[in-house]
Amino acid sequence: MKKIIFAILIFIGFSLLGCSNNNNNLNDLDKTNETESQKNTGDMDSEESVFVMKIDDIVVNITWEKNDSVNELMEYAKNGITITMHQYGGFEQVGSIGKTITSNDSQITTNPGDVVLYSSNQIVIFFGTNSWSYTKLGHINMNQSELNSLLNKSNVTLKLGEE
Repeated sequence: MKKIIFAILIFIGFSLLGCSNNNNNLNDLDKTNETESQKNTGDMDSEESVFVMKIDDIVVNITWEKNDSVNELMEYAKNGITITMHQYGGFEQVGSIGKTITSNDSQITTNPGDVVLYSSNQIVIFFGTNSWSYTKLGHINMNQSELNSLLNKSNVTLKLGEE
């Protein structure tokens, strides 16, 4: 009987020792996660702001082109600009940026959601198609129905800036 009790005590002792090691491992894991979390939070604080486009105060998901025109537009609008846009031709909204920026126009056929620079000083957002000489700035990631709902009206307000 003493051997059984002794075996049980040894078993319990090893079990507790194993739990203690697991807890230490969990504590180490928590510390690692905490450190990673602190690093990620720190990274977020040091990251640049996100450049946002809003149409009538609705944030739209846009994929920006990588070109000098976009870089200049983002620099110009980093503190925020508001552009009143007007429907033109039943397929686009057009508004003045308020200054001239670099352009690299080429003949393109636009698709719904395309955002382009026209005449170096106007931004155009398409909810239809057109073929003309533009500098492509980006593309709004919405379907045709969403674009029509958002843009197929006489005027919209476009806001650009960092958040």
